[in-house]
Amino acid sequence: MKCNIGHTDRVLRMTVGVTLMGLAGFGITGPWAWIGIAPFITGALGYCGAYSLLGINTAKK
Repeated sequence: MKCNIGHTDRVLRMTVGVTLMGLAGFGITGPWAWIGIAPFITGALGYCGAYSLLGINTAKK
């Protein structure tokens, strides 16, 4: 897997992911709390499958 997510995109994804997952810790349940896993993992790995399919690359060359 080649990195296709730039630094700003990664930080934003991980922040949103941690925030959404944190909602579960405060007792706010529902799908939004657990949907945060996806942006967190894509930010941590630096790879987004959807970006690959769409030909998007925000990583610096």
